Amino acid sequence: MKVLLLGGTGEARALAAALHPQVEVISSLAGRVPDPALPVGPVRIGGFGGVDGMRQWLVAEGVDAVVDATHPFAATITAHAAQVCTELGVPHLVLARPAWASGSAIVVGSDTEAAEAVAKNGYSRVFLTTGRSGTRAFKDVDAWFLIRAVTPPDPDTLPVDHQLLLSRGPYDYDGELALLRDHRIDALVTKNSGGAMTEPKLRAAESAGVAVVMVDRPPLPSGVQTVTTVEEAAGWVKAKTAG
Repeated sequence: MKVLLLGGTGEARALAAALHPQVEVISSLAGRVPDPALPVGPVRIGGFGGVDGMRQWLVAEGVDAVVDATHPFAATITAHAAQVCTELGVPHLVLARPAWASGSAIVVGSDTEAAEAVAKNGYSRVFLTTGRSGTRAFKDVDAWFLIRAVTPPDPDTLPVDHQLLLSRGPYDYDGELALLRDHRIDALVTKNSGGAMTEPKLRAAESAGVAVVMVDRPPLPSGVQTVTTVEEAAGWVKAKTAG
């Protein structure tokens, strides 16, 4: 049995390790992050070329099942995988890490709505953690931004008044709390990525009395089968193999 594992997340790496070498797993990474953490086993890097390209690749490689363990905001590849697997009759599973509880956060539907919430509420010192592609919406917002990203955003997308912090998690509570206090942050803007790697910033924000603006997740394609843990995903793959 050959499994395509759409990855780039800690859960995907853990799943590849749980299945290798008993199951033939090919991990696929988008290739947007330089020097990514690589899973065990074979890896392909780069896009498929849309729905048609993915369909051709699955057929050519003789893939028997697909597990989508991409980031919760990787909506395009998730939609493509669901469509192609349905068309080809290939078993398909989404490993979706649990979302964070929104608590008292201002929940919005997009980066643009998050920027509007920052402006509307008059926040002046913002910790922006929506990634390199999420800065453009805040370019014209009248505030100071501490922008944390793994790779530098396009300079044309950055607010005038900002500080760029290039960093890759995981992060801890004490470090996040110190960061908020040292930079006198009054609002945290984040995507609801879920998971433990970057969750400490939410606990730190609560302790420091920092407002949270949270971009909600895009919905999953209708009808997809989902699990929330690596163990469940590994069990699903092994059951397919046994069958």
